[in-house]
Amino acid sequence: MALATALSSSAEKTGAITPEMLDCFKASYQDNASNRAIHNALNATGINKIAFNEKVRNNFDDHFSHKVKTQGITDQKASGRCWLFTSLNMLRAQAMAEHDLPQLTFSQNYNFFYDQLEKANLFLQSVIDTSDLPMTDRQVEWLFKNPLSDGGTFCGAIDLITKYGVVPSEVMAETEVANNTATFSRLLSSKLREDGLRLRSAKTAGKKDADLQEQKKEQLAEVYRFLALALGEPPTEFKWTRRDKEGNAVETKDYTPESFFNEYLGNDLKNGYVMLMNDPSRDYWKVYRIDYDRHSYDGMDWTFLNVPMDDIKKAAIESIKDSTAMYFSCDVGKFLDKERGTLDTENYDYESLFGTHFGMDKAERIATWDSASAHAMTLSGVDLDEDGSPKKWFIENSWGNVGQNGYLIATDKWMDEYLFRLVIEKKYASPKILKAMEQKPIALPSWDVLF
Repeated sequence: MALATALSSSAEKTGAITPEMLDCFKASYQDNASNRAIHNALNATGINKIAFNEKVRNNFDDHFSHKVKTQGITDQKASGRCWLFTSLNMLRAQAMAEHDLPQLTFSQNYNFFYDQLEKANLFLQSVIDTSDLPMTDRQVEWLFKNPLSDGGTFCGAIDLITKYGVVPSEVMAETEVANNTATFSRLLSSKLREDGLRLRSAKTAGKKDADLQEQKKEQLAEVYRFLALALGEPPTEFKWTRRDKEGNAVETKDYTPESFFNEYLGNDLKNGYVMLMNDPSRDYWKVYRIDYDRHSYDGMDWTFLNVPMDDIKKAAIESIKDSTAMYFSCDVGKFLDKERGTLDTENYDYESLFGTHFGMDKAERIATWDSASAHAMTLSGVDLDEDGSPKKWFIENSWGNVGQNGYLIATDKWMDEYLFRLVIEKKYASPKILKAMEQKPIALPSWDVLF
């Protein structure tokens, strides 16, 4: 009786679903042959198979008017290290071209080790910096929700590479944990949250900053052990043999990770690139900076210029025509056909399947958490029509041989809707872009909707 009374009382509240409303819902659903057929199909088959648009299969074209020579597919496996794979893939193409190397792959595992160590320090030091604030403060809450992850940005990759150098993949190979990060990340995050609480308690107990720093140092030593056990300990020096295109040894030298970087990637990575964003929910031609969107305490926050898609495309086309691939990130899960390796807003007809309309534009999808930058890849080709306008784009991915033998093809319309970030070398930026980058950045909080 008490349950019935409670349900009756709840239903009387304005805004609740009433029995009368439920009757209307039932009446509006037509239990006809068409809906029964759709239900039966969905009961046995996935949504994407039922919604697949056969017309796009028949009109598939894999020709590209301009394509950067790529160097072979890599595979991040079950990890979120796309940002690191993409950054290193972009840089290895540069190194191979400049030094006439037949093959070279940088070790993702090496830089990932230091990424996790630096992120652990960023979290612990940030906990110290905010230890006078209550746990309910939004910044403190965000820190403990996000102590560490295997995701990242181009800015973070550049900080790591310039600070710790690079090594060839054969010098520090991938491990099972590097390829499958979920359990390890969960355990390390749990340990860091515990360490963060200990630091806050020590501060409350009156410990001085020097004592907190010593406590943090001991905690980081434990993190280092975690990483060394799971990923291996990074080399401080190594031998490497350079070979010609026939595989013959040219020279064998002793290197450190820093000297290897200086010899093969000695350019100014921190000042040589421009970070562009397309976020129509904010003002264009403004520079924005995301607080705490960095990998190391002494590193760069992600700072970008927000521009219309036409300006992003112009810069991308200039770069590709000059045989220079680019780092970009997007909402890769939207309208992706993994089997064919295509990103096309026409791949699936969800509206016809469910008899509805999905009407949000890009700005509305961003504002409602419906779409965000989720994956980084290498933009390496474009197909232009007779007027020089892009029709589709060629993308080097880091998922092994998924799609077009590891590559994806995106329509220009898909790029308009789901591309977010693009990193270009400064020489491909227009004077308007370079001038706009001189502005003082507008600070955005770490919990910003797009990040």
